[in-house]
Amino acid sequence: MAARNGRRRHVDKVEKPSGTNIAEYPIMSDKPVILVTRKLPQAVEDRLRSDYEARLNPDDHLYTSDELIERAQGADALLPCHTEHLSAEIIGRLPDSIKAVANFSVGFDHVDLEAAKARGIIVTNTPDVLSDATAELTIMLMLGAARRASEGEHLVRSQEWRDWSPSFMVGIQMTGKRLGIIGFGRVGQVTAKRARGFDMEIHYTDVRRLPREQEAGAIYHDSPEDLLPHCDFLALHCVATPETRNLLNAERIALLPDDAIVVNAARGAIIDDEALIAALKSGKLAAAGIDAYNNEPDIHPGYRELVNTFLMPHIGSATRETRDAMGFRAIDNLDAIFAGREPRDRVV
Repeated sequence: MAARNGRRRHVDKVEKPSGTNIAEYPIMSDKPVILVTRKLPQAVEDRLRSDYEARLNPDDHLYTSDELIERAQGADALLPCHTEHLSAEIIGRLPDSIKAVANFSVGFDHVDLEAAKARGIIVTNTPDVLSDATAELTIMLMLGAARRASEGEHLVRSQEWRDWSPSFMVGIQMTGKRLGIIGFGRVGQVTAKRARGFDMEIHYTDVRRLPREQEAGAIYHDSPEDLLPHCDFLALHCVATPETRNLLNAERIALLPDDAIVVNAARGAIIDDEALIAALKSGKLAAAGIDAYNNEPDIHPGYRELVNTFLMPHIGSATRETRDAMGFRAIDNLDAIFAGREPRDRVV
């Protein structure tokens, strides 16, 4: 049978479920083969099965480097998440058949872009669709840290809550305070919009100032150093790059007002963990709300030891609506690539 649309025929391998004697058999297909590295929402996997020869990960286990390379043999593209660290070494081992890496994430710091570019591999991401969900979580981090949510929830669950008093569980009010945002892109702007519901005064810094109509009254600062003294709350929404690694270090934390609250729903690499933990221990900072960490999930143990941290397991985009939208956006990029069009969200 001739291949349709000029595509070559693929011989894919399908394995029986674990626990049986493994038997492999070829399936002839003229659809591009997509290696999907994690379990995706059902609607997303259904669309993949319809339009592609999808190699799925039904038990959602994290592939080792060798497993990923083995599973990628004969595939045309990868659909990974931020949990797959596609280093230069890994990209160098990918088969020549791989034409694209369509990330199921807005961040792409887990992919060595220069290595991908050198191999001629297209890399895409999924911007726009997770802005609302991540901004919602940022507000939750702010409230949770300010109102001592972790402490209070523990007291109730452990039956250690004894009574009420005027001095019991006193936190910090968000309403009317100053919110500083580092990185005033899509997520940062939605966070600012939500925070205005608390009558917060918005300050921000970014690589360049936005047009005044996009600022919506936010006050621009041309550097983090100029911004930080104006932050009762500080939200990190910048991307992780070599330039932003450890951006929030001891020197910059010292510029924040005493009792400021720091929240991070972006990437762990933006924070110097030792510096932030020291500031939380000393009382320089009142609290921190964190959803993204260095070395996830093996985070710095100091965060778990502190009562003034409100910790989430990297769930900024974890709503049904957003996860579906992320998957569809990744597939849209694949559709464009295999139709010979420029993908909407190409990063390299």
